[in-house]
Amino acid sequence: MKKIGIVGGVAWASTVDYYTEICRRSEERHLANELPGPPSTPEMTIESLSLTKAASYLGVDGDEESWLQFDEYHRAALRRLEASGAEFAVMASNTPHHRYERIVRGVRIPVIDMFEEVATESAQIGARRVVILGTALTMGSQRFREAFARRGIEAAGPEDEATRSMTIQLIGDLQRGKREAAAERLASIAKLATEQLGERPMVCLACTELPLAFPSTKTRPTFEADGMAYINTAAVHAGAAFDFAVE
Repeated sequence: MKKIGIVGGVAWASTVDYYTEICRRSEERHLANELPGPPSTPEMTIESLSLTKAASYLGVDGDEESWLQFDEYHRAALRRLEASGAEFAVMASNTPHHRYERIVRGVRIPVIDMFEEVATESAQIGARRVVILGTALTMGSQRFREAFARRGIEAAGPEDEATRSMTIQLIGDLQRGKREAAAERLASIAKLATEQLGERPMVCLACTELPLAFPSTKTRPTFEADGMAYINTAAVHAGAAFDFAVE
């Protein structure tokens, strides 16, 4: 298996889920193929970044200079992974993928694009409309919407500011380890976001912290809860990393 590099720490709890899911899939593959010896797992190196520092480096769309520190912070981590012998990498967070093309410039190993993987998964399950829940940047990301549009899927964040604010508040609480009633809060947000559209589209959990609200299903790329269909960007991305490692 190829050695995997993970840019993590933004936030750390979801980085743990990436590591766990990749190892779990590897063990399942080993046992299913009845291979000899103890279950194998791919080699991995994790560059754990500071969430506080990454957030302080966020720029403003339309002002490329304002993004220089953010881009370089993630690019430097990818270069360290490259130097460690990683054969490819993933950035275990949605927000950096808004800046994917800039961040990966000069990086010589493949970096799996979360937005492309999630859009592909959505198309494969027949989604035609997707509501994006995540950070303010991700909910408004033109790059993410374009990835869906190339596959014939209409995608956008919640239409009203109140629902967006509730989503951002929940993400902040999950980052601080406050998970009490998180599933109920997320279900309420999803209901509000989809009711504004007058239908029941797929809800994209486009922040790697949001799936932590559903601990029993957080390893599943897609799942249903309270009549709502979700796609879990972290699980889709981790699965893509494992598949790439064993190709």
